[in-house]
Amino acid sequence: MSRTFGAVIIGDEILSGKRQDKHFAKIAELLGARGLRLSWVEYLGDDRQRLAATFKRTMASGDVVFSCGGIGNTPDDHTRQAVAAALGVGLELHPEAFEELKLRFAGEEITDQRKLLVTFPAGVRMIPNPFNRIAGFMAKEHYFVPGFPQMAHPMIEWALDTFYKAEFQPVTDTVEKAYLLTGPAAYESALLDLMERIVADYPTLRLFSLPSLVGKERKHLELGVEGAPALVDKAMADIRAEVERRGISWSWRP
Repeated sequence: MSRTFGAVIIGDEILSGKRQDKHFAKIAELLGARGLRLSWVEYLGDDRQRLAATFKRTMASGDVVFSCGGIGNTPDDHTRQAVAAALGVGLELHPEAFEELKLRFAGEEITDQRKLLVTFPAGVRMIPNPFNRIAGFMAKEHYFVPGFPQMAHPMIEWALDTFYKAEFQPVTDTVEKAYLLTGPAAYESALLDLMERIVADYPTLRLFSLPSLVGKERKHLELGVEGAPALVDKAMADIRAEVERRGISWSWRP
């Protein structure tokens, strides 16, 4: 995978615990179904300056970013203005998105308040919204969609299928295997040299280690790799040989 995918999830209501985030798991699922991986996620409140600084940083990184929330027309929505600040542009009525808005409210008055829904940073492109035709927008491989999951998730899926098909990987070509290691030497610090050797010997694989505790006592260490099946099997054989040499008990993770 040559691209890095990230997510920004916005809303005071999520940070306060009033609402539970429903985007992180779904974005990871949408990427995983295409053989891709979510590399990072940030949760931010409705703070215009912090949002602007974040988007300026992530736009400079070259990452592909999906941003959920804050693009409405109420005073507590700041994403549109923050993106404009990050881009160094003003806001303007987006003509294509406005045409969609007119279809959405056919036969009704298009008030100035409704026009704000499609007033975007100058120069951005529209993201179609199949749920209710109130568009999102994109700039510098950042995709800004509403906070409502029923709108956001189809829009993210559209962006992936429209712009990143060349990045898709066959899901069946990737497997993940792990051991559950137990015993007095089955902890991460004691196995760092082994982990570093596996990473060096198999640079195309993703190594992971997950310790488990019961109270203050170690229960086990989950140690494994993900990637091409043949390489995964070879790396797991190397790990098994070394942990057995060190007298560490192992079993396959279910």
